[in-house]
Amino acid sequence: MAFRAARQVISSYSTSFGLATRMLGKQQRTDIRNLYAMVRIADEIVDGTTKAAGFDIPATTALLEEYERQVLAAPLRRFHPDPILHAYAITARRCKFDPEHIRAFFASMRTDLQKSMHNAASYKSYIYGSAEVIGLLCVSVFLAGRKVETWRRARMATGAQALGAAFQKINFLRDYAEDHATLGRQYFTLELTEATKKALIADIRTDLATAETAIGLLPPSSRTGVQLATQFFTKLTNQLDHTDTRTIRNTRVRLSPTTRARIIAQVCGGSALSTMARIPGISKITQRS
Repeated sequence: MAFRAARQVISSYSTSFGLATRMLGKQQRTDIRNLYAMVRIADEIVDGTTKAAGFDIPATTALLEEYERQVLAAPLRRFHPDPILHAYAITARRCKFDPEHIRAFFASMRTDLQKSMHNAASYKSYIYGSAEVIGLLCVSVFLAGRKVETWRRARMATGAQALGAAFQKINFLRDYAEDHATLGRQYFTLELTEATKKALIADIRTDLATAETAIGLLPPSSRTGVQLATQFFTKLTNQLDHTDTRTIRNTRVRLSPTTRARIIAQVCGGSALSTMARIPGISKITQRS
């Protein structure tokens, strides 16, 4: 039940990641879903769900801190009545997650409750905690139980941090309208103009290029899934590059179902696309815009 609950979370929230995880090995797929579900719950706490339930900022902060304590303690217990925590704990033990990565993640989540605008230092710190450490945790999943040379692990860690940073910056740009108008947040240190957008796109492309150099080092069980996610977000970057800032300020840019299908066929082959289409529920995912 716990693993099914985690699977439902990623299926409900993330089209691109949901599809990409289909291409991971069975164990890696389960562990990534378990990690994602925990992260998503923390994200939901700070992104307005608690406000809709009548929580003020101090109460939401207390709830987030309590959840952090539960997550940090979860691997020490063999059973949790919360199915997401139970699933996460199994993965955290198996993959030997570094608690400092979890603390950094929750520190960034607290920032969303405390800060509506960022300077260069806080922006960098937020990217590290909200995205780069997630990349490092994914590496822990991909390498669990494997003996890997120190230099190879270091290269994969650098690539994972770069990929996490790229994904987060893409999300900032794609979700600008909601972050700014609904949540009252401004992650970028400068006003969004055509010039600053171009600079951000260039920064994202640098991160993606760094990540690409490390993907080939990943085990076969995780390589294709990571490559697929990277190509989804690379294509999204291209779309954002060709979208004017007025549109970005008012609309969430998305990949079309046709574009997703084309990327799956290019990265995984046409047979993979046909196989995925036969999986219960996958046709709904590929058709979601």
